[in-house]
Amino acid sequence: MLEVIVQVFTDHGYDASSLGMIADRLGLSKSAVYHHFASKSEMLEIALQRVLGELERVFDEAEAQSDDAVLQIRSIVRNAVLVACAQQSYLTLLLRLHGNSDVELRALERRRALTARLREMFVQARADGALRDDLDPGLAARFTFGLVNSLVEWYRPDGPDTPEELADAVLGYVRTGLRVNEVRDFR
Repeated sequence: MLEVIVQVFTDHGYDASSLGMIADRLGLSKSAVYHHFASKSEMLEIALQRVLGELERVFDEAEAQSDDAVLQIRSIVRNAVLVACAQQSYLTLLLRLHGNSDVELRALERRRALTARLREMFVQARADGALRDDLDPGLAARFTFGLVNSLVEWYRPDGPDTPEELADAVLGYVRTGLRVNEVRDFR
């Protein structure tokens, strides 16, 4: 049921989506939908919690497993790709938010907090000598999430690459692009 609701929100935008659209897509009456959810806002909040909760768990586990910033970053990148593949429709919804409601604003704040956490890991990695000193840690965090988030546009579960293969590829790309002394001339 939630998957269908997320698809309606993604197809039409949260603001433009109506309970009627949701009920029609589900093949239910409006009252039947309200039997499961108190409001459209609650539907959005539950959907966003699904992906944000998973991403926050990825960070929490990486931080609990190691104090080494590089190992934390590796774990986060790999597992964020797996979340992006598994929660593709929910991540798409998150990435298309405009901040027009309290629920959206809270979700965007949680998303910014994750970026800030990753930035701090890049700061630590640079201090440890494991990150190029010519790359701003804030940009490194944004570039990394940009790469992971781009999966929602083209990844297909029935495609040639498994989530694990994509996680390895993204991690390899991030590692070589950020590694000390790996700057190469592309001319």
